[in-house]
Amino acid sequence: MGNEKRLTAIVVEDQKLPRLSLLQKLEELRQQVEVVDSCDNYDSALQSIVRYKPDLLLLDIQLRGRNSMELLEELKALGPLPQIIFTTAYNERGYLMKAIKLQVADYLLKPIDRNELALAIAKAAQAAQAANGESARDKGEAGRLSFRTVNGKVFMEESDIAYIEADGNYAQITGFRGRDMVLENLSALEGRLDGEQFVRVDRSTIVNVKCIYRLNAKRRTCTLMAADGTTVELTLSKNGIERLING
Repeated sequence: MGNEKRLTAIVVEDQKLPRLSLLQKLEELRQQVEVVDSCDNYDSALQSIVRYKPDLLLLDIQLRGRNSMELLEELKALGPLPQIIFTTAYNERGYLMKAIKLQVADYLLKPIDRNELALAIAKAAQAAQAANGESARDKGEAGRLSFRTVNGKVFMEESDIAYIEADGNYAQITGFRGRDMVLENLSALEGRLDGEQFVRVDRSTIVNVKCIYRLNAKRRTCTLMAADGTTVELTLSKNGIERLING
């Protein structure tokens, strides 16, 4: 990969020997990939993936009676999926078709061949680079962000956004010039925005803290002000207003 950034990866394999074997092969490919964690069950995998946000997930299809497709569906609800390489001891057509539908990077049969693993990682790196290029195009040279809407796209500077609220699987972005529903969930948006400027104050609300003008604890309101003096007001949950006042 030359001077390109290595992929960060998490290995999810519930059997000890196959897990150690895979980790050893990945160590031989450390110029391509950096393993940040390995997990042997569904719950620890979910926590680790949410924590580390890896570029690549090497995922055993079966995890002690639980189907890894459930894990991916849960992760999809939280934001964009990493690149995925499925590993399995069985050549199961049903899983292969699901893998194709999910657009996974590859599908490897155990015992995993080192050369096939290297090719799969290279394929995942190309897919990740393409995805990052798409994200870069979504954020233009002037720093504008683009968000998909029902009828197309809306373009906004980060400074134009006052706050964002969850709306089922989508979100409502309230800016200083209007309000738009966008086809991304709150977790996906949180991952795209500056973490120092945009703070998730409760389960359903992200606030642009750099635009806060006034906080009213009694009324639980937050007034936000743009550079031109335009203001918008947001009523928050008890936890939300307390986090902003104390934080």
